[in-house]
Amino acid sequence: MDESERRRREAVLLEHFTSETNQEFERTVATFNGRPHYEIMATGQVFDGEAEVMGYYRATRAAFPDQRHENIRFHVADHSTVAEFDLLGTNLGEFYGLPPTGRAFRVPVIAVFFFEGDRIVNERIYFDAASLVNQIGHGALLAGGTPSETQPPAESA
Repeated sequence: MDESERRRREAVLLEHFTSETNQEFERTVATFNGRPHYEIMATGQVFDGEAEVMGYYRATRAAFPDQRHENIRFHVADHSTVAEFDLLGTNLGEFYGLPPTGRAFRVPVIAVFFFEGDRIVNERIYFDAASLVNQIGHGALLAGGTPSETQPPAESA
């Protein structure tokens, strides 16, 4: 990969992160190559296509309206880029049917972005989900089932 393609990918990723934080999800979806695909490895959740990915974004930002990223670092390879960052937020809305606690979380995340050219074809994230739910005061969620069993609904098209 040449330096020009590397810079284009990093610009796409910065747009992706910024638009997520600003809850401008149409812009976020536009960073994908036609069909967004999002995988959360800790829960087994997979969101495929614009309706499912938009539903995920809206559901998580309802639970954590101030969700944001800090300390973003990129590691670029030929067909993918790994992003390391801290994910932060405050539980101010319903989270998998549980009431908001008003408690904040901070968890380290690894996100692997797979590319075709300078567009994302898949985002796969790894993080400690148990740490997140314990920090926000919903550790009971771990005993009663995993979020993959209660996947947020997709928006209707």
